[in-house]
Amino acid sequence: MSAREYDLIVIGAGAVGENVADRAVQRGLTAVIVEAELVGGECSYWACMPSKTLLRSAAALRAARRVGGAREAVTGDVDVAAVLARRDGMVHEWNDTSQVEWLSGAGIDLVRGHARFTGERAVTVVGADGASVALVARHAVAVCTGSAALLPDIPGLRDIEPWTSREATSVRDVPKSLAILGAGVVGAEIATAYAGFGTTVTLLARSGVLGGMEPFAGELVTTSLREMGVDVRLGAEVVAARRDGGSAVVTLDDGSEVTADQVLVATGRTPRTSDLGLETVGLEPGAWLDVDDTLRVRGNDWLYGVGDVTHRALLTHQGKYQARAAGDVIAARAKGGTIDDGPWGAHVATADHDAVPQVAFTDPEVASVGMTADAARDAGIDVQVIDYDLANIAGASTHADDYTGRVRAVVDREREVLVGVTFVGPDVAEMLHAATIAVVGEVPLSRLWHAVPSYPTLSEVWLRILEEYGRPTP
Repeated sequence: MSAREYDLIVIGAGAVGENVADRAVQRGLTAVIVEAELVGGECSYWACMPSKTLLRSAAALRAARRVGGAREAVTGDVDVAAVLARRDGMVHEWNDTSQVEWLSGAGIDLVRGHARFTGERAVTVVGADGASVALVARHAVAVCTGSAALLPDIPGLRDIEPWTSREATSVRDVPKSLAILGAGVVGAEIATAYAGFGTTVTLLARSGVLGGMEPFAGELVTTSLREMGVDVRLGAEVVAARRDGGSAVVTLDDGSEVTADQVLVATGRTPRTSDLGLETVGLEPGAWLDVDDTLRVRGNDWLYGVGDVTHRALLTHQGKYQARAAGDVIAARAKGGTIDDGPWGAHVATADHDAVPQVAFTDPEVASVGMTADAARDAGIDVQVIDYDLANIAGASTHADDYTGRVRAVVDREREVLVGVTFVGPDVAEMLHAATIAVVGEVPLSRLWHAVPSYPTLSEVWLRILEEYGRPTP
């Protein structure tokens, strides 16, 4: 079997892999992408796009009910069948024809099947029909296989065949009751979506909701979920699971039990690296890939890990950001070009460390970038924390009759720049990029005074943040 040669082999055709290959091809390299499932990956078919589609209809209905004049026009509840039909359209009925066409138009070859390393820069792909294709990379191989839901080692859990986020976002028949293990972003979003469907939801959190974010974010979301009818149980640890007839039963550490039609596990992620043949190139199968800021796996000069497999920031947009840097640096190294690998350079993913933006599409939404106040203090930064009630902004009063929201800005006193911002409230996701620019650009607060927010919008909170801080000395 003669091998097909390319400058770059990309394993995984999700959004991350597509971007690595595209950037390299645009810069003159040849590339092939290998995919065992659907071109477009997790985000397109089982994560970002279908989950946000499932959330949107009920969110729009709740938003209308918060505004007099619209509230009176709302005469029914969410049409679940119509929501699922809209989801089906969003994921193209799990058909990747359009994505394959995009690859072809971008000059990227596609090989379908499961990829395994057989040596340095060498990959063999076995298709669904058992046929093999040997590939060799002249310059680089990029592993972009993402992550999968982690199933905790709880007695009986695997036996009840719990859902992961994939089953929750591709559901055909919505269950009457759902128990969710884990209250991070995935757990909180699915709880929000299914509460909107009328499902009886129990959210089981070992600690708080949305851990890792500012504590007030989880507190506001917890209150809202309970108002939607979700049974949020804090400090609840599942110790066993079983089936009782057609129902799933989970036992908590206090001896109590929760019974539901279905159980969803949202307790973390694990890298999809267990069956790639990494041992043939001296790496541990099933491990996260340790990379430098150019996304090159440490200890070699040809292997790259991009996206979730690096465990740097498990977010689609951050993976695509890494992909742009990786594709560019792979091409630059292949062509003997100048490498711009200093902080914030063209060939690095500096933002992964302390400038990651993220939105939880709960109700209220949580939008954050950079460090929390506690993280900044732990990093040795002299911090000033500014909290402000978004309900006091004029734009909030026009947005809803009873707007509930809050913002926290974390300021580095020494440099007088923002190192973190968190918004909580309806529709705050669209406010996040301004904060991201301020954090990434290290914009001095003295200059932010000249960024005038429009009135009456929620963005007027930027003025209030500066007023609370006090006009800095130029």
